[in-house]
Amino acid sequence: MDEEIQREALSAALEAIAERIEAEKGHLTDLDSAIGDADHGANMHRGFQAALEQADRDADPDAFVKGVGMALVSKVGGASGPLYGGSLAHASGELAEGITAESSVAFAEAYLEKVKDRGGASVGDKTMVDALTPAVHTYRRAIEVDGLDPLTALARATDAAERGVAFTIAIRASKGRASYLGWRSVGHPDPGATSTLYLLEEIRDVAAEYLDGDLDATAREPETEDDAGESEVDG
Repeated sequence: MDEEIQREALSAALEAIAERIEAEKGHLTDLDSAIGDADHGANMHRGFQAALEQADRDADPDAFVKGVGMALVSKVGGASGPLYGGSLAHASGELAEGITAESSVAFAEAYLEKVKDRGGASVGDKTMVDALTPAVHTYRRAIEVDGLDPLTALARATDAAERGVAFTIAIRASKGRASYLGWRSVGHPDPGATSTLYLLEEIRDVAAEYLDGDLDATAREPETEDDAGESEVDG
């Protein structure tokens, strides 16, 4: 994609994410009411509305993403601001030369590592990391090992994130406010993992308008017989 198309795609993605978060605000609040502070939906909605209003549509990709991140930091309350926004701002530097398959992998990995560093969470703690880790690992494998196009890789990553959200339902929280509930946290999906999935779904769908590839591919499908026994959802 040339620079103008990249800017257009990023703007479209932000608009789609803001609209999705607005539509899911009540659901995210319900999820957070069960195991948290009941504010995740409102906080995320406030943050992405601010990002939408403040976005510089003429900025280069790295500056655009950094601006979104800083808007989230300033408007999203609690731990989510630094986790979502601060990590976006940190990872944005990987897009300094534009959006390519290689830079998008570097961006995804930098984002994941900063989220883990800021939150001190690992796979199995019942946090957004449980959706984000399999998504990023699946995306990198699809690009670097399987040689797939970015859209197919995004489809597989989103599928992996969806299964990561499902994984959080059956496990006990060991981080954040949900950890205070002990075994009562079991049976509820993590709100942060869920909102992470929403972001990925919107990015995937917007990417489908700009990239060639296969949206039907899933992370469950191995590329070769040798891969059949491997899991792409390992954290």
